[in-house]
Amino acid sequence: MHIGDVAWERAVNAGRSAHTWRTACWDDGGQVIAWGWAEGDHLSLVVDPDRAEVAADVLAWFQELAPAGVVSVLETEDHLVAALEAAGYHSDDAAPFFTHHRIPLSDLPAPVVPDGFTLRHTRPDEVEKRAAAHRAAWSDLAPSKVSDADVAAVMSTWPYESELDWIVEAPNGDFAATALIWHDKLHGIGLVEPVGCAPPYRRQGLAQAVNLAALHALREAGATDAMVCPRGDDGYPQARALYQSIGFRPGARTALYLP
Repeated sequence: MHIGDVAWERAVNAGRSAHTWRTACWDDGGQVIAWGWAEGDHLSLVVDPDRAEVAADVLAWFQELAPAGVVSVLETEDHLVAALEAAGYHSDDAAPFFTHHRIPLSDLPAPVVPDGFTLRHTRPDEVEKRAAAHRAAWSDLAPSKVSDADVAAVMSTWPYESELDWIVEAPNGDFAATALIWHDKLHGIGLVEPVGCAPPYRRQGLAQAVNLAALHALREAGATDAMVCPRGDDGYPQARALYQSIGFRPGARTALYLP
């Protein structure tokens, strides 16, 4: 789990669903060795592989909160898979899944936009326009619940940086496409989350361009790699195709475990 996952989800949803969330940490001598995040009946967890036995404690904590809850892990996290199976969980092979993709930042192509469009990063005083752009891009299936206040919370949370929050500005001033990257400076890895393009501006290469512009800015900030986690199943292949066209390559996928 990247720090950007936590920052985005908690900032955007704090006013709506945080009352249903629970988090817990396990430490040894002041050093955190495990962490659990229960969003209702769904658990995400991180456990130090050298302290794999603590995974059983995290699962026991979650089972008290949500006896019928589900758990998401990476297929390569063998210590978590073993703990889940020992606790009686089984994988749901038919469930949608996400595939972690990565790209090195050493050889990025230059972003290109049509005449009249402009690439730039967001300014701190553009909360309303930034929020409107997100809603325009993320309301295909149902109206996005992301409000101006949610975006203001995102822009004020650590480790958000406006220099890594990029837009394509249309000739009429609309924010046509957006890409936000979260920079984990400790490990030199950025997370792309979220990306969107408003329906009237699609099929012009804007989503690819805004991603590349943000990735260039990430490299200038000192990062060496970036990651993104689109759906890996065939239920929603569009995002995966976009990222792979830029140069992201797939790695491990998530797996959902049921009790």
